[in-house]
Amino acid sequence: MSRFYAHIVEIESLIIALDELDLSAEQKSQLAELMDSTIHNTVLDIIFSKLSENDKAAFAARLQANPDDEQGSSKKNKELMKFVNDRVEGIEDEITEAVKKLKEELHEDIKEAKKK
Repeated sequence: MSRFYAHIVEIESLIIALDELDLSAEQKSQLAELMDSTIHNTVLDIIFSKLSENDKAAFAARLQANPDDEQGSSKKNKELMKFVNDRVEGIEDEITEAVKKLKEELHEDIKEAKKK
């Protein structure tokens, strides 16, 4: 999926790690969706925790009007991220750091699963 923060968040390394597990394609797909959802919720949690009440409502409305899609609406995605950047200084760095930590945890979980 094309996410409005895709330019700062990469999940390809997690997908590659999942491919190394002895799972069916359906199981890998479900795990990939779960990881993507976890990352998405983490990003949204960071954003909503930093926005003012008015900006939260405006962001939620913009987010709802710009659902992620397979083709990706790069203009709308850029506008959504610009909205957040204009209101929260250093938000991209915070997102990057939080997702980095989360990905490290997920990679550890995958390593543990390989051992079993």
